[in-house]
Amino acid sequence: MSIEAKSADSDVRARVRSIILQVAPNPGGVQEGRTLLVEHLEYHSLALLELGFALEDEFDLPPLDQAQVQHITTVEEIEDLVLGLIEQNAAKDAAESRD
Repeated sequence: MSIEAKSADSDVRARVRSIILQVAPNPGGVQEGRTLLVEHLEYHSLALLELGFALEDEFDLPPLDQAQVQHITTVEEIEDLVLGLIEQNAAKDAAESRD
């Protein structure tokens, strides 16, 4: 991975984390290492929906479906999901521009 790609990943992770904490019912619950959405940040169903919409808007993501998010429990897993979706969108856009 290039330095630029690592920097871009770090930027996305920081933006995702910022949104997670802005929406979190208990943003002070951040833990060293793995921060759990429900146990540490006290997310509940409505806050999780709000978080999903905020991430979709911020990163121009397609609507998140339950299959994508049902097993996510940590901040890091959300960061990974968003990065993966951004990569998928970029690959799709690149393929469409070649056609």
